[in-house]
Formats: sequence, C-alpha cells, structure tokens
Amino acid sequence: MRAVEKTNPRIVNLISILKETSRTSDTRIWREIARRLESPNKNHAEVNISKINRYAAKGETIIVPGKVLGSGAIDQPVVVAALNFSKSAEEKIAGAKGSCITIEQLLTDNPKGSGVRILR
Repeated sequence: MRAVEKTNPRIVNLISILKETSRTSDTRIWREIARRLESPNKNHAEVNISKINRYAAKGETIIVPGKVLGSGAIDQPVVVAALNFSKSAEEKIAGAKGSCITIEQLLTDNPKGSGVRILR
C-alpha cells in the first residue's frame, strides 16, 4: 500500500514545526498533535462547541487537531486552538468572551504545551 502525502502546505509545515518543537523542548503533546495531523484528513477531529463546553473548565486552553464546529452553546471563556473554525463556532466562542487561535499561534505562545487539553 502506498503512503499518501499531504498536499496542503500549511499542514505539512505545521507537522514539521510540531515535531521540531517536540524534540527541542522535550514535550510529548506536540508530537501527539503532529501524529494526529499526519493521519488522513477524513480522520481529523471535528469537535462541536457543546463538547468543548462540556469538557473544558473556565479559562482553560483546548487544542483540536481538526475543525471546530458551531453546534451547541458555550457559556464559559476558553482559548481554543484548532486547524480551522466554522464561522458560527468563532462567533459563539467570541460571544462567551473566549478566543480562537491557530495551532501555530498556540505553539508560539506556549512552546512547552503546559496546561493544554486535547479534544477529539
């Protein structure tokens, strides 16, 4: 069986940055995110706002190795890092005084990955 290569340059670059950061800072979270992003796109996480609301604590940082969708409601401020966000998900998170950032921004802000929870 032939290995399928990623064609999205953003994901390819992100995977290499995650692996490099994992090696240099000796953190396993970035290696795990890279492993999940290396899987086929159909296996990437799609997480609804309701799941974030259910599992996240107020002020917590959540990372989604995939897309955040806008189904459900959120009533607490959280920082959510993901590959992509639906428009309604961005609006709902912002409405709850939270913030939406890219995985690249989270990696720059928190290279040790401390206090980050993975949702899938």
